[in-house]
Amino acid sequence: MPATAQQPLDEGKLNAFMEKAIADMGGGFTTALVIIGEKLGLYKAMAGAGPLTAAELAERTQTSERCVREWLAAQAAGGYVEYDSSTGRYTLPAEQALALAVVDSPAYLPGAYQIISSVIRDESKILEAFRTGKGLGWHEHNPDLFEGTERFFRPNYLAHLVPEWIPALAGVEARLNRGASVADIGCGHGASTIIMAQAYPHSRFVGYDYHSGSIEHARRAAQEAGVSGRVTFEIATAKGYPGKGYDLVAFFDCLHDMGDPTGAARHVSKSLGPDGVWMIVEPYAHDHTEQNLNPIGRVYYSASTLICTLASQAQEVGLALGAQAGEARMREVVTAGGFTRFHRAAETPFHIVYEARR
Repeated sequence: MPATAQQPLDEGKLNAFMEKAIADMGGGFTTALVIIGEKLGLYKAMAGAGPLTAAELAERTQTSERCVREWLAAQAAGGYVEYDSSTGRYTLPAEQALALAVVDSPAYLPGAYQIISSVIRDESKILEAFRTGKGLGWHEHNPDLFEGTERFFRPNYLAHLVPEWIPALAGVEARLNRGASVADIGCGHGASTIIMAQAYPHSRFVGYDYHSGSIEHARRAAQEAGVSGRVTFEIATAKGYPGKGYDLVAFFDCLHDMGDPTGAARHVSKSLGPDGVWMIVEPYAHDHTEQNLNPIGRVYYSASTLICTLASQAQEVGLALGAQAGEARMREVVTAGGFTRFHRAAETPFHIVYEARR
């Protein structure tokens, strides 16, 4: 292969990159395969069923045997299912079943693939946002983004919010058990709000989001969960939501998306009651780019490129923190908004939970 005069070609490095690129191509196609498997119930039909032939799986799911056979081969090549060549049967291991078929599992992944599908559909809008720098509002995305985001984050909230994150905030759990007033800002479909309401029946909760479609969904979800008597959802921005005297204000995976996060911090400060607490849940990130060049950082930088940074640019100020802003940058934003106490209260491999007080 030709080499440039400026830089001799290292064929070993080229081949290594080509292998990586081919693996990524397979991963790209896998996004569609996972969505198909989830929507057609293929994973759920395989979970706990033991080895199945393509014909048996197709019969269980009322799908085309030929299509299912090719889908299974692709899934086996990617390590999503296992193939036994001596019997021609495929198995979904328990570990993969936890990630692909158990909706409330903390490892459940199909929501992430739905997010990826949504931004591919938004390609033309994202290209224009890159050209103009005017951003792309959350509400302007394909609706799969809203549903996929809830389905991606909800399992983590179920696993960590009540058992770990709230107890890590000094005195907050006791107040919620007694009866507190809570505002969940940027609540989206309301998953975080409803999880808290179910855990703390003596407290009252209100979720705010500027996206009307998400608020409508959240109201239905609260009704279905049986908490609508103590939970309300209203359309409002992070800098304009109503109410005073909140014991707890929560931001879940949204502060970095805001055009003016410092302005939002100022508004939170004004809305809190005496000794009120601001809980900020953000994607896990270190302070420096080189520290985030790892698989989790890759996912978050990619999502930030296609969603978060563009969302901020579409708003006033357009600070565009990005999903990998890191603790030091978050501290700057929060303290500039009037908070004097800020610290990391808890963390998981995917999230950092900050506690802020005035």
